[in-house]
Amino acid sequence: MRSSNPVFSRRGFSRDNGTAGFNATPQAGGPAVGTAQGNPYAQGASNPYATNPYAQQDTQYGAPQAPPRGSVMTMDDVVARTGITLGVLVAGATVAWVMDLGLGLAIGAALVAMVLGLVQAFKRKPVPALILAYAGFEGIFLGAISNFVNQWFPGAAMQAVLGTMAVFVTMLVLYKTRVIRVTQRFTRYLMIAAISFLVLTAVNLLFMVFGGGDGLGFRSGTMGIIFGVVGVLLGAFFLALDFKQVEDGIAYGAPREESWLAAFGLTMTLAWIYLEMLRLIMIFSGND
Repeated sequence: MRSSNPVFSRRGFSRDNGTAGFNATPQAGGPAVGTAQGNPYAQGASNPYATNPYAQQDTQYGAPQAPPRGSVMTMDDVVARTGITLGVLVAGATVAWVMDLGLGLAIGAALVAMVLGLVQAFKRKPVPALILAYAGFEGIFLGAISNFVNQWFPGAAMQAVLGTMAVFVTMLVLYKTRVIRVTQRFTRYLMIAAISFLVLTAVNLLFMVFGGGDGLGFRSGTMGIIFGVVGVLLGAFFLALDFKQVEDGIAYGAPREESWLAAFGLTMTLAWIYLEMLRLIMIFSGND
């Protein structure tokens, strides 16, 4: 199953000409699978699931059987794991808010969350404990930052939460109605835009640290608003990739444990959108 963040993705799906299977062997006379034509997310020999450990061989006909339903990912699994992960994130945010943690601890929690996220991203299988630990530290960071901003701009945190929910619902509707279609071209252009955004963010941060002030001006005024809107749009489009991940995982019979990766991806994307929303609200409130 592909990670919801394509930069970390090392997996792919295939599908036979009938029952969905996780990299199942194609039926005789059926369309070829494991290629970009049959499945835009397949990666051929590099796919670690090229041999489906969940498929059973039919001894009479030699064809693979569909994997047991209890071992494959379902929408209920994704919803449950995502709910647990977001619940841990909210719990961490609540603790940070109530304890009024300082910005130093918030930055420390953010660094720990980043390390844990990178470790999970480069693992071949999801590790629930690692994902939940990431969510906890990310929640501490978001809670401390939100509390700090809310003291200067009362109500900013709640507005950011509502804005994030609105983006999620809007993207879900656009994806389900196929107004937005996730293709290889869509993913490629989105990755180029996201990498450019992150590079500009890093450069701006360096100018702020070593040059003082607001760096290149990407976080205040008109440029800050434009940059913040771009950040929210990029996060929204990454939600479409998350939805595609879930849809493909269910259609191709991904192992049940892969629902943790879906939860991980959705949590990362929602945290990103929330931060960009919070930044935009700060800029607009500061201009009043």
